[in-house]
Amino acid sequence: MILDTLNKAVEERHLLESSHKNICEFLDLEPLPKWVSESLDELVNAENWREINDRFHSHLAFGTGGMRGRTIGNVVTVAEKGDTKEGATPEYAAVGSNTLNEFTLLRATKALYLYIEKWLATEDALEQPRLVIAHDVRHFSSKFTQLVAGAWVKMGGYAMVFDGPRSTPQLSFTIRNRFAHAGVVITASHNPYHDNGFKAYFSDGAQLVAPHDKGVVSAYSSISFSEIMPWLEDGALPRGVTLPSSDDLAYKGALEDAVLDPKLLKENPPKIVFTPIHGTGAISSVPALWDHGVNVALVDEQGTLDPNFSSVSSPNPESPEALSLAIKVAQKTKSDFVMGSDPDCDRIGLAVRDDKSQFKCLTGNQVASLIAEYRLSALRARQVILDGNASQFALLKTFVTTPLISKIAKQYGVSCLNTPTGFKWMAEKIGRYEQTARLRIKEEEGISVDLDESELFARMDILARYSKCVILAAEESYGYLPFDLVRDKDGNASALAISEMLSHLISIGSTPLDQLDNLYKKYGYHYEKTENIYFEGAEGRATIENLVLSYRKDPLEEICGFKVIKTKDYIDGGFVDEEGAEIPSLDFIELSLDNDFSIAVRPSGTEPKIKYYLFGCDNPAPNALAESKEKVEAQISEIGTWLVEDARKRAKTE
Repeated sequence: MILDTLNKAVEERHLLESSHKNICEFLDLEPLPKWVSESLDELVNAENWREINDRFHSHLAFGTGGMRGRTIGNVVTVAEKGDTKEGATPEYAAVGSNTLNEFTLLRATKALYLYIEKWLATEDALEQPRLVIAHDVRHFSSKFTQLVAGAWVKMGGYAMVFDGPRSTPQLSFTIRNRFAHAGVVITASHNPYHDNGFKAYFSDGAQLVAPHDKGVVSAYSSISFSEIMPWLEDGALPRGVTLPSSDDLAYKGALEDAVLDPKLLKENPPKIVFTPIHGTGAISSVPALWDHGVNVALVDEQGTLDPNFSSVSSPNPESPEALSLAIKVAQKTKSDFVMGSDPDCDRIGLAVRDDKSQFKCLTGNQVASLIAEYRLSALRARQVILDGNASQFALLKTFVTTPLISKIAKQYGVSCLNTPTGFKWMAEKIGRYEQTARLRIKEEEGISVDLDESELFARMDILARYSKCVILAAEESYGYLPFDLVRDKDGNASALAISEMLSHLISIGSTPLDQLDNLYKKYGYHYEKTENIYFEGAEGRATIENLVLSYRKDPLEEICGFKVIKTKDYIDGGFVDEEGAEIPSLDFIELSLDNDFSIAVRPSGTEPKIKYYLFGCDNPAPNALAESKEKVEAQISEIGTWLVEDARKRAKTE
């Protein structure tokens, strides 16, 4: 009966052929879990083709870093909801081939295990595959963690889990500290409440890069749902090992290295309101700030671990709305600064008072520039960075992060290296620098050095002598890494690094906005803006792909009267970075305009949208900064509006 209805829906063009194929794949599974068959019956009988197409139009892609998707559908079936209350986590995740559910999660887990097992064999390592798993506060996060751990153990591995939610950077640290071969964090970062994700890490504590990413993706593609069906039966999976509190203490100790001058923080403590926006941020960030003498007030309404993120429309610290409650608390408590972390606390947003005592949210580019300037000046003052060794220190940033950081680096004589979007590329460079240092010390000195156990400034000296020392890695989307004991952006460490920068400004009688103006007077005004266009549902992905393709078939030649003088399309490959290292093929287009502005276009890897990054700058005008700001911002606004309108037209014609 259900097949007849599905066939008719395809004939009448209500149901996509790809959706039909993927539903039939589910129907062929034996034994088909009751909640799956009942959910399919309900959706088909209701002829809810839009929901069915959204859930089944494709297979949820396992990308190079993992996958994200809906766990709660626009429509929750009776079987999925079970006996749960309204607003609570349903009993089962959304049935579908394009949703993150029990099926797709276990398929990803098996793919990661099979690759790690194969890799260990090629390394002649007779070891049991070891995995660390963390999760945030989202719907199904705890359940998915137990499923991943159970499947890993079932296949012969050793799985370690935390006793509750933890931040993503703590997972990265613990992989390295526990000498695990891989890691998984169940999170969708700042995505809407209905999403969740499976984020995969390698033994270095960083997200997967080549060749490991392609190896796991290949394994994922070869696994069918029928292979993991037995694991869905009640009691089929064992449990992982719960990590002791000593692992939390180890990470807490590592965070000390995010601070260059603890005395500065103690003597000039900033007054901060911190909000975890219902996520994991309060678990490590707040105690670390308190330990360093920072005056921290909390936002009671957002301190609860809430998978619905009930107090905000989006748990994204990039959004001023997400910090609005914290700003109200700051006004009441007469605090000068506001910080907010996303659900898995790998990113931090910052708001500061202006000259009218109103709060202004800084961009990720502005915060990264302030941290970079402070840390380089502090290390110069400590004589860690000298004229003779400055080139052995580096700032890392992504292509889509402000070029102001490059100018700051040049002023101090240190390197600035650009990487593709994603912290894994910067983590890969940090790992290579560390490996080079170890090898050179072994060859030249005949000794082995454990850099992770070395004191902070001793480690900096060793890396600068034998390789390269990274002072800061940063991306425009509020992600920063101020130390090297973690290999992903770290909101907890960033909270400390930002607080130290604020302490420095307090000590010299300045403010973040004054300091930014000082940088603009010195290097020229820099202004960045991002335009996002969303295309949801089954048709959305095709629209985004076609839109990007249109820029290759019909390239932009002029925008708002400014000529495009250079186009770099990274899909072709063949590009190298500042060190001569090959840049992988990327779905990324970079445009340079004849007014020294630039634009980057790329489809998001985690959300159904295309992103346009706009970069504007002017020559230094210390006596006319206000006019320079007005001119650059007006031009960027005009260009942004034009790009969005042009994109809408292109989307309609594709």
